Amino acid sequence: MKIVLDSNVLLIALGRKSRFKPIWDAFTDGKYQLVISDEILYEYQEILVQHSAIGIAEKVSETFVESPDIIFQQIYYKWNVIKADPDDNKFFDIAVAANANYLVTNDAHFNKAKKSSFPSVKIISAEDFLHIVKGF
Repeated sequence: MKIVLDSNVLLIALGRKSRFKPIWDAFTDGKYQLVISDEILYEYQEILVQHSAIGIAEKVSETFVESPDIIFQQIYYKWNVIKADPDDNKFFDIAVAANANYLVTNDAHFNKAKKSSFPSVKIISAEDFLHIVKGF
């Protein structure tokens, strides 16, 4: 299964005591593949440096380098579906390019994109994905 995680979901999945930790654990256990790009990786690092404990950004980057379940995907077309926050388009565009099973986000800017019939991307919340990973 190929997944795109918005940075807001990655951030909440890394907390040791977070109820969303099973999302990160499922990735490190090889239960799904994480689709990223250089642009997404930079955002992950920026968000983690700003909002998590010291050293977490480096540990996550090391995990990505070592993981066989990381898919680096190029974006060949920009759909510009998310008008409210154009910076979020990178997650939508990579989900399309990789034919990802899910784009997981808690960002309300994606609500309009959920209704898009073309290109179609299955956008779900962290809560919904948590239920999926608990079923593995």
